[in-house]
Amino acid sequence: MSRRLTLPQLKKYDITQKVIEALADSESRAILFSVIKKGSTAAELSNKLKIPLSSVYKKLADLEELTLIKVEKWLLSDKGRKYKVYRSRISKAEISIKKPEPILTLVPN
Repeated sequence: MSRRLTLPQLKKYDITQKVIEALADSESRAILFSVIKKGSTAAELSNKLKIPLSSVYKKLADLEELTLIKVEKWLLSDKGRKYKVYRSRISKAEISIKKPEPILTLVPN
């Protein structure tokens, strides 16, 4: 006996839906588009965008999982602590709302 998936369950696995949701989130969008030309650390993004550091780390993890950002390089502080420098993988995103599903177009950076 096979179970039918509900619409919310299907959306959970729909990558296009997840990317659209990330782009609809103002903090994620601000982070994503602030690292198009030059990479930044989480602390730099937090200071620049006035977003709590914990929120920046959560949004970065989500964006990295969706492969919208990448770790450009690692920095080493004077105290030996490692920091990731994040960079956007996209320079532009377009969403077209058409039946039956929206169309997402991402332009590589």
